[in-house]
Amino acid sequence: MTRRLVACLLTLAPALTLSAADWPGFRGPTGQGVADGKDLPLKWSATEGVAWKAAVPGEGWSSPVVVGNRVYLTTATDGGKTGRVLALAADTGKPVWDKEVCKIAVKKAHARNSQATPTPVADADRVYAAFGDGTLVAVKADTGEAAWVNRDFPHYSQHGLGASPVLYKDLVVMPFDGSSAGPDTKVGWQKPWDKAVLVALDKATGKVKWKTARGLSRVAHATPLVVNHGGKDVLVSPAGDVIQGFDAATGTLLWTVKTEGEGLVPSASAADGMAFCTTGFGKPTLVAVKLGGAGDVTATHVAWEDTRRVSAMPSMVAAGGRVYVVTDKGIAACLDAKTGKVVWEERLGGNFSASPVLAGGRLYCLSDVGETYVLKAGDEFEELARNPLGENAQASPAVAGGRLYIRTKGHLWCVGGPGK
Repeated sequence: MTRRLVACLLTLAPALTLSAADWPGFRGPTGQGVADGKDLPLKWSATEGVAWKAAVPGEGWSSPVVVGNRVYLTTATDGGKTGRVLALAADTGKPVWDKEVCKIAVKKAHARNSQATPTPVADADRVYAAFGDGTLVAVKADTGEAAWVNRDFPHYSQHGLGASPVLYKDLVVMPFDGSSAGPDTKVGWQKPWDKAVLVALDKATGKVKWKTARGLSRVAHATPLVVNHGGKDVLVSPAGDVIQGFDAATGTLLWTVKTEGEGLVPSASAADGMAFCTTGFGKPTLVAVKLGGAGDVTATHVAWEDTRRVSAMPSMVAAGGRVYVVTDKGIAACLDAKTGKVVWEERLGGNFSASPVLAGGRLYCLSDVGETYVLKAGDEFEELARNPLGENAQASPAVAGGRLYIRTKGHLWCVGGPGK
């Protein structure tokens, strides 16, 4: 991948002014799993090529984020009742601080979920994190001390909370696509409801800046993506039964594509004036949506669909006119972004939850057993390496300074050279 392409992709993430070498939130600086990582390692194992390995207390499936020489991640201890944010030195893995930031009102979650699944997002001054009951917190990056806590949006979902907050200028944006706690728990899950909202908090104070209801939708876990289209910053946010675009600054709902399916996990990717999303369980479909329009654009803005190469967990990567998909069942595919035509499709084997990373012309795909498949990005399938760590994994890798940061069930691994 060229630096020019990465620079173009970075324009899709106007929220951040950090270095492209940082990995400040879920799926990196672009929000799409793309990095200028030409120096990333090709081969490693649990005993070779590992710069450091650090134990992580508690339970959580949030992904690591990297800003400067700090790696941040969240976890839940005390049986999921205590939310914590951790900071480690990126070059050595040594702990910098480990802070309790909230008490969690533990609610139902899917067996593969946790009370610390949302990935934090960070800037040079603070780390912003979400936990399973809907609590949002900001802590100071240098000390881990609390800056604010927001509990205005208690969250319940049949599957728990899986989406991650994103930064847009001075806003922390978070979707709450939950379901009813009863008496009819199928409401919002199997039956559409009108209670799902997106909220934006002032990143300095934690106070609500805007709150927007979706309308009829169902449960989801997808992290929003900020893209610039037609000079406007648009928050592309898929949920159960809908794919929607919001004005990122005001929260105004701009357009909606109606779909069918609930419990969707993959976040959107975008390129060449289109967003690529999935629709969740019930009628899983990969949908390419033309950006723009107003109101219900279902009939006019669906460019193409694919019902076979649909991921239930990993997000897609869109770059260089191609859309790369790794399904939860281990099928890897490359599609033409404009037409949806299959360029190649191969079975990797195993199961996948983590979203792939595209860096240095390679796709890094982490399986549920902690084995990273390295594939050549391009129009011909080529498997370059398989790298086992021997520990279960669901969190998506982070890339920074020529290194990969991989969270497994009990550890954070740093793979690669001495770093930069």
